[in-house]
Parts: sequence; structure tokens; C-alpha cells
Amino acid sequence: MRIGLDAMGGDFSPSQCLIGAAKFKADFPKHQITLFGDKNLIDQKSLELSIDLNLFEIVDCKEHIAMNEHGARAVAAKKESSISVGMQYHALGKTDCFISAGNTGAMLAASVFILKTIPGVLRPTINSVLPRPGEINGLILDVGANADCKPEYLAQFGLLGSIYVKEVYNIKNPRVALLNIGEEKGKGNLLAQQAYELLEQAPNINFVGNIEGRNLFNDKIADVVVCDGFTGNTVLKTAEGLFYQIAKSGIQSDFLDKFNFNNYGGVPILGVNGNVIIGHGISKAATFYQMIKLGESIVELEIVKKIKSAL
Repeated sequence: MRIGLDAMGGDFSPSQCLIGAAKFKADFPKHQITLFGDKNLIDQKSLELSIDLNLFEIVDCKEHIAMNEHGARAVAAKKESSISVGMQYHALGKTDCFISAGNTGAMLAASVFILKTIPGVLRPTINSVLPRPGEINGLILDVGANADCKPEYLAQFGLLGSIYVKEVYNIKNPRVALLNIGEEKGKGNLLAQQAYELLEQAPNINFVGNIEGRNLFNDKIADVVVCDGFTGNTVLKTAEGLFYQIAKSGIQSDFLDKFNFNNYGGVPILGVNGNVIIGHGISKAATFYQMIKLGESIVELEIVKKIKSAL
């Protein structure tokens, strides 16, 4: 497998990216890893870390998109950035997936501009794990790609989430719920009410109704939760902040550890015509390792092919 990795993405790159990639390469030597980034800086950091660069193919990129730049404008202006070049390599079939912990907006824009969306997909979406007490976690989408949504988008998120959970979590008939301010039909704003009707009528979705925020982290109601990206991102950041505050107090538990994003690596962009993984900006080496593993899984499970088939 040929894995493309943005060596410049994230607050601690390229150092942490190199450490994680080298560890993955040691465990899975048959996979090829292509690093995209400033070759001089990669050479310097690899020397400091005693990492053998012969483990990787390196594509020298003259530009870098910073975390604070406007994603779409930066992609349009910086054709030689590690994100733009890495995405181009993937679009040309030179890599089987592309992974970055860099600017999320730029990754979304580049995936849409360069890879294009799968025919029939209204809006690509990103998801996040919903930690659950049992062995199998849930999924929530969208968590930031689409702050403003139409009801049709939410209905399609239900389908995309169902496909992902079936393949990655091995849940045969995943339950899909709509995040709302009440469980009863008719609750919520106009978006929620109209999305409810569409989800209820969708033939390929096991829709179970509304779910309230208090039930997000148990497995009693749903496996997949859909919402607009503004709401989903708020849920995600709230859970993340709560985890950090509890962890700082010294409390530890197996369930609490499920809120640690380092255990998951990144999230795929569902709906684009390629295998793209976005990681957290503060990713360390262990997180990069998990990101690469997730990219490997997405490729092997042929998620893109199965979304095309479902549509």
C-alpha cells in the first residue's frame, strides 16, 4: 500500500510526524510511505531524531499552508504546498490515501477541488467517534465541514455514516438518530423537523428518531448520530475539553480514556472521490501512527467504492 503523509501538517511537525511514520514503517515494512514537505527541514529533523530517511519517499514541497490561513484561498494560492501536492499525487493514483494533521479547511477544500466529490454526494462530511461504555463506539457527523446545512444534507449524512459504521465498526444494521432538543417527532428547529421527515422516509437508513445530548455517550439509542457541522463541532470540542479537565484532576478510567483523541488518530472525509484522513492539529507521534493505520483500513475496506455503490 502507498500512503501519502503531509509531513508539515500539525503543530509539532515534521518531528512528531516523522517519529510516528518511522514506527509504523517498522511495524509494517511492506507499506510505502511518501512524505510531502520541505525536504531541507525534513532532512534536518530526521538527523536530529536519528531517523533513516531511506524508509520513505520524499516529495519536496516549496510551500506550506499554516493553521491560521483561510483554507480555500490558501489551496488556490499555494499550488506547491504539501497539502496541494499531496492531494494531487492521490488524485493521480500515485498514493492510495492522503493524510494530514494540518489546516482542516485546506484539506477539505483541496479534497473537493482536486479529488472532486463522489457523484450524488451533496456535501462531503467529516465525522468523529462517540465514546461508549461498551466495546463498540458510536459515530457523529457532521463535526465541522458543513456549519450550515439543508435537510437533504443531514439525510445523506445518515447514509454515509451507516456505510462507514457497517464497514469499520462491523455493525450490520446501524441505528441512525437525529440530534435534537427532544426525543419526540416535531421537536427542534425547521432544519431538524424537515431532516426528520427525510430520514424517516429514507429506504436505506435504519432511522430510530431523535436523540438528545444526554444520550450521546451511551449505546441505548443509536450507532450513528447526524447533525449540522456547527452543532457537531460544538459537541466534539465540549467533550474534548471535559476530558482534559477531568484528566488533569487525576481521575482515570477505561471509559474516560475513550475520550482521548490520541487513541483514534484522525477522521476520514466521507463523500470525496478518494481516501483522505484529517488529524488533530496537536497530534503527537502516537496519533500519527493511528492516523496511518486508519488510512490503511479505509483503503482496505474500499469505503469509497461502497459509497458509490450505495448512491
